[in-house]
Amino acid sequence: MTAPLNIINITKENLSEEGICCAFSDKKHVEGVRLKEEWLAARFDEGFRYKKLNVRGKVFIEYVPAEYAWSPIDAPNYLFIHCFWVSGRYKGQGWGKKLLDDCLKDAEGKDGIVVVTGKKDMGFMTDPKFFRKYGFEICDTAPPYFQLMVKRLNPSAPLPRFRESAKRAACEPFEGFTMIYSDLCPFTTHWVEQMKEFMAKYQRPVRTIRLTTREQAQNMPSAFAIFSLFFDGKFLTHEMMHESKFDKLYAAANL
Repeated sequence: MTAPLNIINITKENLSEEGICCAFSDKKHVEGVRLKEEWLAARFDEGFRYKKLNVRGKVFIEYVPAEYAWSPIDAPNYLFIHCFWVSGRYKGQGWGKKLLDDCLKDAEGKDGIVVVTGKKDMGFMTDPKFFRKYGFEICDTAPPYFQLMVKRLNPSAPLPRFRESAKRAACEPFEGFTMIYSDLCPFTTHWVEQMKEFMAKYQRPVRTIRLTTREQAQNMPSAFAIFSLFFDGKFLTHEMMHESKFDKLYAAANL
């Protein structure tokens, strides 16, 4: 008999049994999943929440008190949404709203909820239209296309802001490509290695920097601490991508 659909809370106690929602069925992401679950297990004592639908699919939300966010923001007494995804046949059934409602319940006593989006629907970020629908508004921006959106629960509280490091959109000078990434996403481990391989044909040096502490992520030189690609120190993209898409990006950037 099929179990009824419901949202479950992932904890230290059930993480190994329930697992995460992303990349679980793809062998090339086994190491990324292991690192994400290891990272996640270390975050629960900081108030991190991971809630998902009890199905094999990407229907989940992750959030944390913003003081502990792995993101270059200042948002004391807010909750920060790290990742939020409803995909496949579960889209359009109200699960996104239900997951957001759970986040709102946990935000009781907080000044609000904050999230990083793009100016439009972009890979690895939730469509800003969804958040606008439920009362979020833009409270800050960072180049070239990032938005900080907030749902205010205390109108008198200071608005969240991106840190200055995020607004620079430039990393420490390096001649060539720099990929800065973290274990927040199970896809990064595989894609960093893949991208290194196909970048080699451009005969430019490639540097990778893995963020291992919250302090590093909070001082990220772009608004996206999951993954950011730079060339000669300047931000190029937050997206992990296939070779053909990267070739187009490289050509368009006239590097």
